Amino acid sequence: MPAAFLVALRPPPELAARVQAFRAAHGVTDAAAEPHVTVKARSGLDADLTWVPTARGVVAAFAPVHVTIGGPRVFGNGSALYLRVHSPDAVRLHVALLDALQPASRFGYEGPHLTPHLSVAVARRGVDLPTLLADAQATFADLERDPLPFSAREVVLMRKPGPGGAYAAVEAWPLGAG
Repeated sequence: MPAAFLVALRPPPELAARVQAFRAAHGVTDAAAEPHVTVKARSGLDADLTWVPTARGVVAAFAPVHVTIGGPRVFGNGSALYLRVHSPDAVRLHVALLDALQPASRFGYEGPHLTPHLSVAVARRGVDLPTLLADAQATFADLERDPLPFSAREVVLMRKPGPGGAYAAVEAWPLGAG
């Protein structure tokens, strides 16, 4: 399998460090990618990178993205533990990227119904999400009480080298004035 790509927003560094510390304390390695909020998943983002100029153009024309990160949740299907994200701007950027890139196929969660989130742990063998959720509720109780607002002024292109690898930022693209 070739490298995979996605386009994402970074949380503030202090929150990213807290997420990474939580993962390390709980032995979570499968979600070891740099903490991020995906705005365009890998569908249509081929390894030939021919889509990059179009994606950069969309990002450059888009205003900074307002994001609010809240407390932990588990998706209803039990697939992941995540921090709740409220960001109509992120959804609009996601839809703009879909419209411009026109991927031949897309994931079922892509589109205007996207649920932005910051993954903390992914359900895998040996990962007890209910226990992790309880620990995350204690660790991130402040975000449940007082969600963290911030404005993202750039997106990052993230690359996963292949199976077993983790996504890491390889380029930052500034958001424009809108």
